[in-house]
Amino acid sequence: MARMYSRAHGKSGSKKPIVKKVPSWIRYKSKEVELLIVKLAKEGMTPSHIGLQLRDVYGIPLSNVVTKKKISQILKEKNLLGALPEDLNSLIKRAIKIRKHLEINKHDMAAKRGLEITDSKIMKLAKYYKNSGRISREWKYDPKSASITVQ
Repeated sequence: MARMYSRAHGKSGSKKPIVKKVPSWIRYKSKEVELLIVKLAKEGMTPSHIGLQLRDVYGIPLSNVVTKKKISQILKEKNLLGALPEDLNSLIKRAIKIRKHLEINKHDMAAKRGLEITDSKIMKLAKYYKNSGRISREWKYDPKSASITVQ
């Protein structure tokens, strides 16, 4: 399937393990992994960074195989999940950076196109999260006040 805006058909990337059982080398129990996730979240890490940290530092390839729950689900149970979903939050941060760049470089048309694409991705993702109930129906993306909403 082609990418949304570039029409490229990239196929490279890492693959998840095929077998969905707990590997024999993992020395952590389910509760210990949950406590690690909570500890890393309190340090200010996002769910994707927590997954990378678990994989690289603690040797846990898939946390949901060990705990039977996703990282975001564990954080939701412990009330540590952010107000905005992580992907929407990072898109808003990207849009803020592009706007700051465009204030200095007004004739950068490639950046202007990138901003248009980023804004449309934000609108599309916000529509999805409103329909699924992850964010409130009244939430609206305002580029001028976006830097206040994003942590």
